Amino acid sequence: MSKLPNTTASIFSVMSQLASANNAINLSQGFPNFSVDERLLEISENLLTTNIHQYTPMAGLPSLLEKITLLTKKNYQRTINISSEVLVTNGATQGIYTAISAFISNEDEVLILDPSYDSYEPSVLVAGGKPVRISLNDDYSPNFNRIAAAITSKTKLIIINNPHNPTGKIWNETDFEALETLLEKYPNILLLSDEVYEYISFKHPHISVNTRSKLVAKTIIASSFGKSLHVTGWKVGYLIAPKQLMDEIKKDSSIFGI
Repeated sequence: MSKLPNTTASIFSVMSQLASANNAINLSQGFPNFSVDERLLEISENLLTTNIHQYTPMAGLPSLLEKITLLTKKNYQRTINISSEVLVTNGATQGIYTAISAFISNEDEVLILDPSYDSYEPSVLVAGGKPVRISLNDDYSPNFNRIAAAITSKTKLIIINNPHNPTGKIWNETDFEALETLLEKYPNILLLSDEVYEYISFKHPHISVNTRSKLVAKTIIASSFGKSLHVTGWKVGYLIAPKQLMDEIKKDSSIFGI
């Protein structure tokens, strides 16, 4: 018996196949069309001949964790603990799945803002939770009246995606202030912030939850080296979360050996 009887092939994969078959420009799947930085290729080529290809510590290679903490400090002025607040994952999608699996159980409700990345709902369903779909405004900004109306005693998690996939919409200061006001009323609701496109913005600056002091204590942030470095096929992502949340995520991630 299928655990996901109503889930079909990813629409992103379907549209990518159609684009390839028809020699069309592919605007469906989230992979940048920028060239990979030559320096990254040179580093990779050099590392292929070194003896570093066995298991790393579960949380990630210490030197990579250190670079993530430095990157977060540089761009968001947030100091994260290298040993307890960051986890390297097999792509951001794996990280999102693991975070959901760690905190969602039977009948827990998860608010998903639509249109949305199609991996959110299956991850919630596999964990035994209930996805609650909420439409964004016509301009793809969050509608906080709808979000507030959807919250019940069973609401455990809200998933936000900024910059937004698939529209590219970027949250502004007012959006975050409204979210902070809302969550002050519901201190037990967690936030999962999908920020995999954080370094791909052109007109408006990206505002990360890393910079929101009222939110960081209850938020898991998902990031992607695949998106940021234009190497989506490498499937390397990471999560940032406060220790009390990361401890639970690491328990779940150990099952997968990540």
